[in-house]
Amino acid sequence: MPEMLKVQNLSVRLGQKQIIENLSFSVDEGHWLMIAGPNGAGKSTAVRAITRGVDYSGEILFNGHDIRRKKAVELARCIGALAQANPVSYAFTVEEVVSLGRYSHTPGPFSFSLRREREQQKFSSETTRTPEADMVEYALDLTGMTPLRRRSVLTLSGGELQRTFLAQVLAQDPSLLLLDEPTNHLDLLYQKQVFELIGEWIKIPGKAVVSVIHDLSLAKAYGTEVLLMDHGKSVALGAAGDVLTPEFLKRVYRMDVCEWMKKMLSQWT
Repeated sequence: MPEMLKVQNLSVRLGQKQIIENLSFSVDEGHWLMIAGPNGAGKSTAVRAITRGVDYSGEILFNGHDIRRKKAVELARCIGALAQANPVSYAFTVEEVVSLGRYSHTPGPFSFSLRREREQQKFSSETTRTPEADMVEYALDLTGMTPLRRRSVLTLSGGELQRTFLAQVLAQDPSLLLLDEPTNHLDLLYQKQVFELIGEWIKIPGKAVVSVIHDLSLAKAYGTEVLLMDHGKSVALGAAGDVLTPEFLKRVYRMDVCEWMKKMLSQWT
């Protein structure tokens, strides 16, 4: 059985600048790959290439099939992506934004059909739910956004907005989840909850996760593998404990990362 995701000799050039050069890695079902490295290492660009958000050379296979050959709607059913920031300028409710995660699974005029379904349920003595509505409820509950489902997204805090878009991606029910700094705008409590949530989600058969992350402690705690990048290239790839070593980290960050982390931790002991 092929890897769920296989990236071979990925290269990305933007103008005259080489952002990624001959990058290769793979992700198996049930695994969580953390992509770490300093700013400008090419981490987010690698994730964007997997979603076809940037032109690239090389090969990206999902379950053995070239993603270039997939239609956008087919790719959306397989791969869900959460960006660092999700600016909004429309007064949709939380529930409406999360419901958009079902777009690729719903034939016909999506927004009108889903709204009509909810109106019918209000006046029906029998609760007949569709997979679309069930997945929206599941995602809202999983991310703790159910109490805010009627709120306009324009009134949300940065953390609430990020959880709303995480719920949208989970409602999409992808096999592969791509996360670019998923807890960038979240306080400590929600950072903990989100990573634990994803840790449980990945236990579902047929799931895998790729995360771009700066927090090396989170990478070590939750990642099954780590890809350490610098200047668009792979420096180390393997089990978290084998990659996040003093030698590799010093080479990439140009400082004694482990000693710095120990110093920070010592303040709490």
